[in-house]
Amino acid sequence: MARWLLAGLVACVLVARPVAASPPPDRGTHIRALTFGILPMGGPTESLEAWRPMLDDLSRALHLPIHSLSVSTYEGLGQAMAEERVDFAFVSGRLALDAVTRDRMQVIAQLTRTNGSRGYYSLLLVGKDSPLHSVDDMFRQPGRLRYARGEVLSVSGYLVPETQLFANRKLDSDTFFASVMVDNHQNNALAVANNEVDVATNNTADFERFAKRFPDQYARLRVLWTSALIPHAVVVMRTDLPAELRQRVTAALTSYGKGRNAAAELAKLQLIHDISGFSPAGNETLVPFADIEFNLDRRRVYSAQWVSDSAMQTRLRRIDAEHEALIRQLMAPTRP
Repeated sequence: MARWLLAGLVACVLVARPVAASPPPDRGTHIRALTFGILPMGGPTESLEAWRPMLDDLSRALHLPIHSLSVSTYEGLGQAMAEERVDFAFVSGRLALDAVTRDRMQVIAQLTRTNGSRGYYSLLLVGKDSPLHSVDDMFRQPGRLRYARGEVLSVSGYLVPETQLFANRKLDSDTFFASVMVDNHQNNALAVANNEVDVATNNTADFERFAKRFPDQYARLRVLWTSALIPHAVVVMRTDLPAELRQRVTAALTSYGKGRNAAAELAKLQLIHDISGFSPAGNETLVPFADIEFNLDRRRVYSAQWVSDSAMQTRLRRIDAEHEALIRQLMAPTRP
């Protein structure tokens, strides 16, 4: 228990100490600069270095300085958006839902990959020589295995495996395993490779990046399970910024890697990892992520203990109503 509490305290410290590439901009009466928030990929410094070349190009195209902010956790980025410390950000679908419904932001673009894929997949990783050869093998060992997962806001690191694997069996991963470690995809994969845990969540995009950075450790790993397709991450932007500016940012972002400097720009996108650019998108892009949350909430209801069937049905009706309202909000036209 002491170790668990210490890990929580460390996570809180990481949230409170974002890594910024430069001082926050002076908002003033006019927009003098923009701040871009970066979804954690590996470490915050690594993420800043990967995004900086593309952001410098966007800055020149917009004739506006673009500062950047990278944090160690999903919660840290969510907090930065809630406090309006970022103007636009690259985020997972789950973070984007909060940004759109709570933080006055809207989806303006969605990541595209070089291979033309429509999304990516959540993974469960085990050691190459692990005795686990299927998820059934894993589920036959309650309370015996060590688990590493992503934060609760991570779609591939928590929400999808929790929905598609554990909740389907009326289980909670946090109580099924002997121990649970919460970290980013890179560190979780390293934990399996170094035999610190038995099973870890990951995703196909991050696992490809891991293979290039840590080839020796990659060779020690094996994929145990692959999820259904997850739509790519998105870029969200504050709706209280001037409409003309939002339109310019969207145009610059979605045209990047497609014009006369396409070859050089695509090379800079590759630094982020096999990104071919960004396509125009709106809040409706988040419907699949809302459905993931909805399905997980309903499955948790069925696995919980209730004083009566009436109480359970009341909770289910509330979940249904909240989901329907969210879908209406996401499908509603957004102002330019």
